[in-house]
Amino acid sequence: MTESVLDYMTRLGRAARAASRVIGRASTAQKNRALQAAANALDAARAELTAANELDLAAGRANGLEPAMLERLALTPARIDSMIVGLRQVASLPDPVGAIRDMSYRPSGIQVGKMRVPLGVIGIIYESRPNVTIDAASLCLKSGNATILRGGSEAIHSNRAIAACIQRGLAEAGLPAAVVQVVETTDREAVGALISMPEFVDVIVPRGGKGLIERISRDARVPVIKHLDGICHVYVAEHADLDKARRIAFNAKTYRYGICGAMETLLVDQSVAAEFLPEMARQFREKGVELRGCERTLKIIEAVPATEQDWSTEYLAAILSIRVVDGLDQAIEHINRYGSHHTDSIVTEHQAQARQFMAEVDSSSVMINTPTCFADGFEYGLGAEIGISTDKLHARGPVGLEGLTCEKYVVIGDGQLRGQESL
Repeated sequence: MTESVLDYMTRLGRAARAASRVIGRASTAQKNRALQAAANALDAARAELTAANELDLAAGRANGLEPAMLERLALTPARIDSMIVGLRQVASLPDPVGAIRDMSYRPSGIQVGKMRVPLGVIGIIYESRPNVTIDAASLCLKSGNATILRGGSEAIHSNRAIAACIQRGLAEAGLPAAVVQVVETTDREAVGALISMPEFVDVIVPRGGKGLIERISRDARVPVIKHLDGICHVYVAEHADLDKARRIAFNAKTYRYGICGAMETLLVDQSVAAEFLPEMARQFREKGVELRGCERTLKIIEAVPATEQDWSTEYLAAILSIRVVDGLDQAIEHINRYGSHHTDSIVTEHQAQARQFMAEVDSSSVMINTPTCFADGFEYGLGAEIGISTDKLHARGPVGLEGLTCEKYVVIGDGQLRGQESL
C-alpha cells in the first residue's frame, strides 16, 4: 500500500523529534565535526551535485521557468565553493547552546539565571535556490536543532544531493541522519502537513514570495518566523551631509535590487530637496533606475507621477519612489504607515534627530547614516542568517544562531524552602 503524504510527513516529524533530542545535547565539537565533514562531502561530490542540478535546470527549461529563476536555481562551481565555505564558517561561529547569563542571588539564597537551549525541530519552507538548503541546515545543526527542509519542486534533485552530503557529515560525527531531512515529495500537501504538526515541529521559517509567506502565516498551527515585504526607506533630513546622503541612497538602492534590504522609497526633507534631488536623480538615471515622484518631487526633477500604491510597493527592481516631506515627524509617520517594519535609515548630522528616528520608527532595524542594504546577518556579525524577521516575537531582525535558540530559567539552591527564608 502506498504511503500517504500525511503519513510520510508524520514519519519525518517523528524522526525529527527523536533526532532533536540527540542533537540538542551534542557537544560543540561533535556539531563542528559534522559541519566540516559535510563540507568535505560537498567538495568530493561536485560531479554528483552538478548532475543533479542539471536535471533540475533541464526540467525548469522544459517547464518555461524564467531566466532569473533558472539563474537562482543553478549550482555553479562558484556557488558550490560558497556552500563549502559557508559550512566551515558556521563551524567556526560561537555555539550559543548552554550559555548561562544573568545569574544572581535572591534574598532567599537561591541563584536564578537563564540558559540558551535549542528550539527543537525547525521546518524550513523555501523556493528555488538550492544553496538555502546548506544555509538552513548548517545553522539549525550548529544551534542544536533538527530540521525538515521543504524546498521548491524545481530544485528537488539538487536538494536531495545536497542533503545526502550533509547526512554523510552527520554520520561521520556519530549523529543521526534525521537531524537534517529533506522532504522528497513535490506534492503541495506536504507543506500543509508540515505547518500543522505542533507535536513534532516547534517553528516554521518560510523563505520565498509574499504569497507563500502569507499562506504559511495564515494556515500554520505552529509559530512562524517571517517577514512579508522589504519596503525600506532612506530619509535625507534637514541636517544631512548631502554628498554623504547621495552615496548612501545610491548604494541602498543599487547594491542589489532583489534583496529585501534594498531601498524602495527615498524621503527628502523639503528644506534640502531642491539642492539634493537634481544630482541624485542624474546618478539614478545613469544607472537605469526609474524614478516615481510625488507632486513636489515632480516640480524639481523629471519623474513618473507616483501613485498611492507606490508608497507600499516592494519593487525588487530598478524602480524608486521619491517623496518630499515636511520634516522628521512626517518622515516617521510615512515610514510607520507605509513601511514593512524591516529596515529604515536616516541621513543626518543632528544627534537629537537621529535619536528621535531610532526611538519612533517601528522597524526591526533602524540605521543612522547607513545604507539599508546592510540589513544582513553577516554584516551584523551573526556569521550567517536563516532569514529576517519583522515580528516582535520570538526573534526580530536578522535571525542567526542565537535566534534559533530560546532561554529557560535555571535555579540553583541548597535546600532553601519557600516561606521559611527566615528560619
